[in-house]
Amino acid sequence: MAVTAALVKELRDKTGAGMMDAKKALTETDGDMEAAVDWLRTKGLAKAAKKSGRTAAEGLVAVKVAGGAGVAVEVNSETDFVAKNAEFQSMVAGIAEVALGVADVEALKAADMGGKPVSEVLTDAVAKIGENMTLRRMVKLGGQNVVAYVHNAAGDSMGQIGVLVAFTGADAETARGIAMHIAAINPASLSEADLDPAILEREKNILAEQARESGKPEAVIEKMIGGRIQKFLSEVTLLSQPYVRSEDGKQTVGDAAKAAGIEITGFVRLARGEGIEKEEEDFAAEVAKVAQG
Repeated sequence: MAVTAALVKELRDKTGAGMMDAKKALTETDGDMEAAVDWLRTKGLAKAAKKSGRTAAEGLVAVKVAGGAGVAVEVNSETDFVAKNAEFQSMVAGIAEVALGVADVEALKAADMGGKPVSEVLTDAVAKIGENMTLRRMVKLGGQNVVAYVHNAAGDSMGQIGVLVAFTGADAETARGIAMHIAAINPASLSEADLDPAILEREKNILAEQARESGKPEAVIEKMIGGRIQKFLSEVTLLSQPYVRSEDGKQTVGDAAKAAGIEITGFVRLARGEGIEKEEEDFAAEVAKVAQG
């Protein structure tokens, strides 16, 4: 029986297996759908669909830099055990390498990695390792120069937090120090000009309500808000923040960059599992889940 694209799609929808695995299963079973499902189950390749509903909030962020371009990629798993797995780390490193050549995460999922789309490489890994995995985010950054920093590294250029910093000038050591600052402090934007207007407006509204509760006149309130907004901006915008590596604690990041003869032109910070709601589980339950596959 001829193995058609429609049959392959049907088998993939039923099992979550990769395209090439689904095609091979149908070829091996002469197009018999039920037999192909059994073939995939025997090979352990039909597990991915069952895992896909599980929360994947662990994993790794990997960073890669080539010349004036850098990329940060987040690949999630269900447990931290998998993040320490050598096969998982090798796959994440390979995905980050491929990411240097594409524009966004959707293009990355479709990009070739060792003869298969990255999405299928992930599906195969789910079947083999036995946990749900997702390629969640990818961010690129360009500039005259780009440096990378990884916090809580689990392997080469991968860990819990990945930071990229773009800059002009020659002092890469200071730029990397600023990347460490970004990992620790998590600024909202490079400067006031880059700050999301919605964030600023929300803060102004909160400060206005707080000031009005004091019962002071509107003219005084306006002055109070102005001063507090400037303080807020110094706390959330990178160039205005007190630099964590400053000896006296008074030097801002912008001042540190200027003193080193560099200009920070952009940054990226990705933290593993950021924004994912994770169901709390005790350690014993987590171990038991891993043991059950």
